[in-house]
Amino acid sequence: MKSKLDTELLVDIDDPNAKTQTFVFVLLREFTLLSFTCAIEPLRLANRMSGRPLYRWRVVSEDGAPVESSAGTTIAVDGGLDECGRDDVILLCGGMNIQQNTDKKLLNWLRREARRGLTMGGLCTATHSLAEAGLLDMRRATIHWENQDSFRENFEEVQLTKSVFVVDGNRYSTAGGTSSIDLMLSLIASQHGELLANAVADQLIYSTIRTDQDQQRLSIPTRIGVRHPKLAQVVQMMEQHLEEPISPSVLATDVGLSTRQLERLFRRYLNRSPKRYYMELRLQKARNLLMQTDMSVINVALACGFASPSHFSKCYRAHYDTTPYRERGSMANRLSV
Repeated sequence: MKSKLDTELLVDIDDPNAKTQTFVFVLLREFTLLSFTCAIEPLRLANRMSGRPLYRWRVVSEDGAPVESSAGTTIAVDGGLDECGRDDVILLCGGMNIQQNTDKKLLNWLRREARRGLTMGGLCTATHSLAEAGLLDMRRATIHWENQDSFRENFEEVQLTKSVFVVDGNRYSTAGGTSSIDLMLSLIASQHGELLANAVADQLIYSTIRTDQDQQRLSIPTRIGVRHPKLAQVVQMMEQHLEEPISPSVLATDVGLSTRQLERLFRRYLNRSPKRYYMELRLQKARNLLMQTDMSVINVALACGFASPSHFSKCYRAHYDTTPYRERGSMANRLSV
């Protein structure tokens, strides 16, 4: 016997002309399990809650062979990169080392399917693959916050946002993690109504549905574990000006503090000086660029506010106990294994 909710859902989506939507999940090497499963589960639950096969899906890989995720779990697939149905939606599932795991065969297939007018999306870091194929030019998109710096350097023609997910025409992108749930709930709501989407979220114990207006990172006070408004202001200014650092005295003045007060604030709450904290932010960005882009060490240094490569190398070694050149070399060695 169906519940009142089940009956309401059936009425809500009772469209005799509605077609079953097919999603094609393309698993790239070292894909993130969480983003993948968070995209499939809402579809399964939408079918269950509606009592109809609203969605079906296929899981494929580049060569039709099983794919190992970044967690080491291997997933069997239904086939390789064949031609998709005209109304299919392609969702690339990315993860670690996305540049190395995006090759010419994949790019050519994406461009071919795009010419046929298919809707495509990138989950987690797979936004990079879509951008490399030239399929996000002059469009809005998002990618995991850890990859944002390198993405901006590589794809200036893409309008990168910090949103949890983005829908721009027939191009989708997510920031990774559980943001796949938010994207799929948004699609379910637009196709079959808010009632069904909310019922799916309830089944997932997903109590806060995010929209494309929500930001992917925690607030600064939450991230640094300190709820001091002026300290949060200064940290935000630092994060926004990594390429052209602002002096501590200017930062202090901008939030209505003296330089000495700012120093005490950082020592008390973050156990380091403003200068040291700022340096760590810049070095973190530098490490991301070294690991995720082909930028020269000199250009990485300039992008992170260092006037000379020698100063950059000295600071990098003091913090990470290795030089930028060795860091990049060790990364290349790990990928070749």
